[in-house]
Amino acid sequence: MALPEEIRRVVEESSRKLRQRATPPVKYWLLRNVLGKDREDLVLQSALDECAQYPPKIRLLGRLREDGTWPIPKDKKFAEDSGPGPPIGDTYRTMLFNLQTLWTYASTIDEGNISASLGRILGWQTREGYIPGPWTDAFPLPHFNGHAAHHLNAFGLDNDPRTRKLVEWLLRVQRHDGGWNIPYEMDVHYLPEYRAMKINDFREFIRTSAKSRFDLRSFTDVPSCIWCTMLVVWGLAQNDRLARTKEVRMGAEFFLDRFFKRNPHPNFYLSESHWTRLRYPIRFGSGLMALGVLTRMGYGQNDPRMEKPIRWLLNSRSPDGFWAQTGRPNASADQWITLIALRSLQRYAECR
Repeated sequence: MALPEEIRRVVEESSRKLRQRATPPVKYWLLRNVLGKDREDLVLQSALDECAQYPPKIRLLGRLREDGTWPIPKDKKFAEDSGPGPPIGDTYRTMLFNLQTLWTYASTIDEGNISASLGRILGWQTREGYIPGPWTDAFPLPHFNGHAAHHLNAFGLDNDPRTRKLVEWLLRVQRHDGGWNIPYEMDVHYLPEYRAMKINDFREFIRTSAKSRFDLRSFTDVPSCIWCTMLVVWGLAQNDRLARTKEVRMGAEFFLDRFFKRNPHPNFYLSESHWTRLRYPIRFGSGLMALGVLTRMGYGQNDPRMEKPIRWLLNSRSPDGFWAQTGRPNASADQWITLIALRSLQRYAECR
């Protein structure tokens, strides 16, 4: 099967079309990560200058306050203030999502109050090493800690002792099968005596109970969560050194081996159809995110397990040369989806 030749043709055609209509940040990443332009290239420098003046980026930076947070809706703020307060609530969630957007807009840590925002996240770190929240303080959520790790690595705080402590915690809670899950919620909750409890009641029970009576290491019959694992690996693999470690590659192998399969945990994208949904932003895992992470880590033609997912990606291309968001069309989202698809295909073809 002449897959690499087909990929080269597709990448050339779609890159040309995308470049013609791309927004400044999409153009920048296309030039850098797909077309291979280096930092000395004048066209790349021009695209980076356009990113600096990109109105959505300027607006998002302008709303980032000196304390590192963005304003949230009044009802969300009321609910947050009625509870434990940040990082439990929408403030932390908004910070994670907006920092991800700013990174895609080619922002750097010294712009606006980005440094303050990252510092605030690290200021919430527990003695164990994880960042609590945003949904509960009953137990840590590894997939949101994967989000945090991604941003800390992407913005250059990979050598900060607090980032290393977060990484150490994530590796410490890696499970027997190489993946990650939501502790207590994806193991203890399955015990007969707790199975019938509604999730909010169970979270409150765990929050107020003596957690030490549950040995989470004993749940070896319960598989890890595909999507939790993907998000943790996404965060850790943003650091090139970590991407080469046995532990992170074990995590990548976990979801590569389960590509297109049903998630074993009903509270996190149970259906196998989630793999093939083309949506942006890709915050909570998908086939598109998986291929982006795997090809960044060097999985390509050298691994036969990659051929079927890559063939799916090629077949998902629209006749106009773009990859389109399922459901209602969205010109901005489609550009980003197309960029991620092209970057994944290019890396796949280069990995022999």
